[in-house]
Amino acid sequence: MCRLFAVTSEEPQSPIMAVKALDVMREGHDGSGVGLFMSDLGGPLEEMKGAPILSGIFTNEGLKRLDQYMMNLGFMTKYKLSIKVPKNPPAGVPRRDIYLVRAYEYPEAWEGLSDRELQQRLLMTRIQLRSMGEETGDMIVYSFWPDVIMIKELGDPLSVAEYLRLDREELQARVILAQGRQNTNYAINLYACHPFFIQGIASMTNGENTAFVPIREFLSTRGFPGYIGYQSDSEVFTHILHFTLNRLGLPLEAYKHVITPLQDDDLERHPNGPLLKQLKHSCRRLIIDGPNCVMGCLPDNTLFVVQDRKKLRPAVVGGRPGLYAVSSEMCGLDAAIPDRDKKKDFQPMHLDTAIIRPDRSEVKICSQTEPLPLPL
Repeated sequence: MCRLFAVTSEEPQSPIMAVKALDVMREGHDGSGVGLFMSDLGGPLEEMKGAPILSGIFTNEGLKRLDQYMMNLGFMTKYKLSIKVPKNPPAGVPRRDIYLVRAYEYPEAWEGLSDRELQQRLLMTRIQLRSMGEETGDMIVYSFWPDVIMIKELGDPLSVAEYLRLDREELQARVILAQGRQNTNYAINLYACHPFFIQGIASMTNGENTAFVPIREFLSTRGFPGYIGYQSDSEVFTHILHFTLNRLGLPLEAYKHVITPLQDDDLERHPNGPLLKQLKHSCRRLIIDGPNCVMGCLPDNTLFVVQDRKKLRPAVVGGRPGLYAVSSEMCGLDAAIPDRDKKKDFQPMHLDTAIIRPDRSEVKICSQTEPLPLPL
């Protein structure tokens, strides 16, 4: 199994906080990899909220190709953090040239574009860079999006964090998702490492999705260029959430109705029964088969966690106003927020969606039996 930890905080936090929470859960992951998603950034990037940030790993030659490609598009560097590491990495960590975080000025030709068109162009730029890197092996591109940084690497999470000096002031965020352990169902590949990301939406999963193939086939035939990759059977959870929010226009509370719809008898009694019946029928190929626990983040920095019907993967959410976390195990939560009121900790069950909105004032628990917050 994997181990997951997510935190949302009024004050910027170091990713080391999340990695240390993973470290106390090390009996539940094998230390073969770590993935980090950071948004609502602090440090020098806090003043560049609208600037697209590229995150990835590059060889020296790949960095030259990146520079030429971005210059041809009209992107100009606004800020960069190039993490150059010692020649001798820790055991299990491959030798790399450069871990890159770079913020750009938009091309002049992109001025006046709608948000929708801007988001589509950012997506296509990331896809093209990823394709270029896969052809030659000199680039690994995780994200290209405003106010987002992603770091992934093979090896023990704490060893990787210390090796990359992730405690540096330039790397701080108010929302952090962290996953320990590599994908176990396919060959080790950094694109298979959680969290996964698409257009401001990130998620990570502890579990096994045996319905992966029909879900992948459904998504890949929707005509959306971002539904690609799938080196991991868990990446579809991110894309299903994107599909629910952006293509169906439904709220987060509807996500569980797509991946784990209610039984027909329960739908008969539900206030949104007719809509949910139609949703269950039209999206039946997106129904998951677990066990799975999914934690994720929305573009507005809402944090959430859901379970599937089997609920065989642990999760607990707790904290205090201004600082909340979701953890695979209680010890991870204890390490991150030891001074919380533990009586208010909550372990989501199979009907629940636990939501922490950007104001970080409370944990809201939504049940699938409740009405959906649909516009009138």
